[in-house]
Amino acid sequence: MKPPIILAVDDDQQVLQAIQRDLRQQYRKQYKILATTSADEALATLVELKKKNEDVALFLSDQRMPDMLGVDFLLQARKIYPAAKTVLLTAYSDIEAAIRAINDVQLDYYLNKPWDPPEEKLYPVLEELLSDWQSNHRPAFEGLRLIGYQFSPRTHELKDFLAGNLFPYQWLDIESNREAQRLLDLYGIDRKELPAVVLEDGRHLTQPTLAELGESVGLKPRPAQALYDLAIIGAGPAGLAAAVYGGSEGLRTILIDKRAPGGQAGTSSRIENYLGFPNGLSGAELARRAITQATRFGVEFLAPQEVVSIKSQGQYKHIQLNDGTEVVARSILLSTGVAYHKLDNESFDKFTGAGVYYGAATTEAFAFRGQPVYVVGGGNSAGQAAMYLSRTASEVHVVIRRPDLTATMSQYLIDQIEKTPNIRLIPCTEVIEALGHDHLECIVLKDLNTGEERKVSAGALFIFIGAKPFTDWIEMNIIKNDKGFIETGRSLTQYDDFKRAWKLTREPYLLETCSPGIFAAGDVRAGAMNRVASAVGEGAMAVSFVHKYLAET
Repeated sequence: MKPPIILAVDDDQQVLQAIQRDLRQQYRKQYKILATTSADEALATLVELKKKNEDVALFLSDQRMPDMLGVDFLLQARKIYPAAKTVLLTAYSDIEAAIRAINDVQLDYYLNKPWDPPEEKLYPVLEELLSDWQSNHRPAFEGLRLIGYQFSPRTHELKDFLAGNLFPYQWLDIESNREAQRLLDLYGIDRKELPAVVLEDGRHLTQPTLAELGESVGLKPRPAQALYDLAIIGAGPAGLAAAVYGGSEGLRTILIDKRAPGGQAGTSSRIENYLGFPNGLSGAELARRAITQATRFGVEFLAPQEVVSIKSQGQYKHIQLNDGTEVVARSILLSTGVAYHKLDNESFDKFTGAGVYYGAATTEAFAFRGQPVYVVGGGNSAGQAAMYLSRTASEVHVVIRRPDLTATMSQYLIDQIEKTPNIRLIPCTEVIEALGHDHLECIVLKDLNTGEERKVSAGALFIFIGAKPFTDWIEMNIIKNDKGFIETGRSLTQYDDFKRAWKLTREPYLLETCSPGIFAAGDVRAGAMNRVASAVGEGAMAVSFVHKYLAET
């Protein structure tokens, strides 16, 4: 934590040196001592200190200064740091002005110059004032601060990105948080420029793209090498496992993801059936551990960076990124995972990011404290989200089309849901419409048995249905099934296109696509088990096939 500041201002250089010497002698271990001969310079410095989230505990100012009276300086300084204590340094003739200042600027104390000896005339006064300041002081949040509107899709995107990449940040809603408006005034930001991000070093961004924000917080969007042995596209559990094994086995490995590590699993609030973690762990924690492990083995991680196309030219694979950058690798692992299906209705599109969320339960849960929320879906992700939301929401309603959860959800989650009093299952029902003004307020439910429709109040709607693979961007001849999942291994032989694409004498390896040297693992692969453990296993297995392929070429 940064030490708080004591700031002294006096136009007399000798007096300033004396007060600076005495302050450092007594307080240098606990406070940062700053001193200047100019009140104007001091005020400009205070603005910069405020932007950097520094705390000022105490101002000491001379009264008679040529550019500004000490009382006027303290008045303006208090506007920037209203909780700071104020001391006026006065000559005998200034005592009347100092007494008036006690009422006019809530001056805490005035000291006659000289104050020798400081042990008797200076330190006891300052000790009392600093002790009072410390007892009431609440340290400012140290880190990123995100300012925006709660029901703003663009703001939600930034919140989700920061949470997914495990960057601690403070969320400030401009409509309910006074600190948010104070920061806008400090930086001269108009509300029309929101969302805005205030960085820890005092810089700020208005309406940043994910790439701009990512680069500002230290993520790497561009490759460092000209050629890689293995390029992994997608940082879900399969991609992370492949990165760890690829890096640990000496392959020059690069991992590329358009958002954050963890994929769909990274949004899970609690994974309780993963081997070796009897108390469970969050998807974000699993992703954090894996990224740390991979980077320790020398793996490069590019994010946020989206792949727009891949081309195979002999033994080299060319990966085109959306910013025009190209990555060249000798082999590729496709582990782009899946996305939740969107509800096919304009009303849901209207409120996406403004009360309707696909996943994102951990990001938005606290925004709907004490309100009823609805979860659509009967899989494990929906169950984990319902359990997490039940901590803050007044009621959590789980809407499913089936009569019960037994066919789609793990038994341990079913048992937890049944034991949680504020979670209610609504079976044989679908959500058919979202209603509201500028954000979601109500939803319409339809009973699939009777056809009856009813409108209910909803703070938010979290959707966890189906799985659509991220494969639309692949333009080269990679064989997929009718749902868009990538076919691999012997399953490829059932397709007429396979013989036209595959020209090697050997059969494809188990996780190899119809393009030699391009592999697929995890949920994006046809026939995958859709479990974190199986995705991790496939990612590790893919590296062994990569070794075999590289040995051939």
